[in-house]
Amino acid sequence: MNPSTSAARTLVTELVRYGVRHVVLAPGSRSAPLAHALATAAARGDLRLHVRIDERVAAFTALGLARVAGPVAVVTTSGTAAANLYPAVLEASHSGVPLLLLTADRPHEVRGTGANQTTDQVRLFGSAVRFFADVPAPYGRPGEDADLRALLARAVAAAVGTRSGFAGPVHLDLAFREPLVPDDDAAWPVSRAGAVDVTDVTAVAAGAGAAPAGEPVTLDEGPRTVAVAGDAAGPAARTYAEAAGLPLLAEPSSGARSGPNAVGPYRLLLERPELGGRVERVVVFGHATLSRPVSALLAGESAEVVVVAGGAPDWIDPGRRAARVVPAVTVPAGAPGGDGEWLASWQRAAKAAQDAVDGVLAAGPLSGPAVAALVWAARRPGETLVAGSSNPIRDLDLAAAPLSATDGGPVLANRGLAGIDGTLSTATGVALGTGLPVRALVGDLTFLHDAGGLLIGPLEDRSDLQIVVVNDDGGGIFALLEHGDPAHADRFERVFGTPHGADLASLCAGYGVAHRRVTDGASLRAALAEPVTGRSVLEVPVARAALRDLHARIRAAVTAALG
Repeated sequence: MNPSTSAARTLVTELVRYGVRHVVLAPGSRSAPLAHALATAAARGDLRLHVRIDERVAAFTALGLARVAGPVAVVTTSGTAAANLYPAVLEASHSGVPLLLLTADRPHEVRGTGANQTTDQVRLFGSAVRFFADVPAPYGRPGEDADLRALLARAVAAAVGTRSGFAGPVHLDLAFREPLVPDDDAAWPVSRAGAVDVTDVTAVAAGAGAAPAGEPVTLDEGPRTVAVAGDAAGPAARTYAEAAGLPLLAEPSSGARSGPNAVGPYRLLLERPELGGRVERVVVFGHATLSRPVSALLAGESAEVVVVAGGAPDWIDPGRRAARVVPAVTVPAGAPGGDGEWLASWQRAAKAAQDAVDGVLAAGPLSGPAVAALVWAARRPGETLVAGSSNPIRDLDLAAAPLSATDGGPVLANRGLAGIDGTLSTATGVALGTGLPVRALVGDLTFLHDAGGLLIGPLEDRSDLQIVVVNDDGGGIFALLEHGDPAHADRFERVFGTPHGADLASLCAGYGVAHRRVTDGASLRAALAEPVTGRSVLEVPVARAALRDLHARIRAAVTAALG
């Protein structure tokens, strides 16, 4: 068979051998050898193939899949098609998600000649990838397929962190010469020459992005301590906080916002001198970058910062104040479980603050925090919630009361770079990867930014995904920042508020997605109680102009409740 077909079939065979069960393909001509091979492999049941016409959507769909289903490959043709992967590549790099980027390219002899759809794709993604190879166009030399098998072994190992404990994206730039279509029905390659069995020395779970903790470090119980659980912290944060008797300040996507030690509206309590002002040590798990009060605590001079980083080569310390970086933590043997009064003071304050927040939200019209609280409370076991960046994840952080360990399903968010890019596509990938219902909570700008993610062709697998859109006709988060101060009112609306006036119902109709508009809490509560089946959008209009006043009333209510 021709060299391009042979190479493509070898690559696809090795992807399957190394556990890749999902591939997302964007159509193109130069990548045709891979497209033909993938279509055949999918027809044989070797893998599941997902096709998207937009490469950016394809990449974020692959990102969502890889977060729940292990390493995923995304395939594009050359030129701007490859460049459109970049936002998802950056998110995958910062959040440790194993993506294999297979970009087709022109053969070396026509690069730099002005050939159509040809640009410099060598190290296109720079330092964002864990591994890169510029693979010459095959021409049928002896041992060519064996070299590809060895290359795939390195690429997949780098993507899942088999040897490094540092999962993330890898990039293979694959040149192909014509002919680009199969010229016969020859059997697929069966040789194992060049294949490598790579021992998993770190036991990294596929898609986890972090090495195992190793030997834990015992921390003494002396200082008044809080445990902070950032994005993807995992259950270790809750386990430690409860064993040590500590308040647990857990972000919604931490995987640890549950149990008796979890504090709901902690960001309001950190500002109080009798609580946040008395913290002497912070033990940090995960990627804690969501709220300014936590960032201020980690960057301040008053508390020792201990970062729990597992076995990964890097650690999170944006405040540059970490005194210790440890693989894992434990409590002294036989310890009584911390200062009971210290924990109790946080628990009392948390209860009073949560009641105050709930009271303000219940007394007013629907708002971003009120919608977030209802969406959080409606979670079902096994049902994943994908939270959009900007206000939705912060509204959850403010209003979502910690649940018991048995309530709700996983909460995921693209917090590696915290962009609004590709959120609908990420949620679609999560739904396809889990095979279970998924609900996404996003703002209107996040929804519009990835509206192309709604486009799924009639030949593609379907998923159960409900998208709850909090529509305040613009960038609500800026109203809560310093830019929203009345002093900047003359320019705020155009350069920060960015109203759009888009008709979301018509947009959904164009994409063939069911749409419902709800305007009151009872209707929203009833809609959220229905099972998530098929693809649908719940649009909830809210008033952006009232945001600053709402947050001021919440703060005043919490202050009054705590005295």
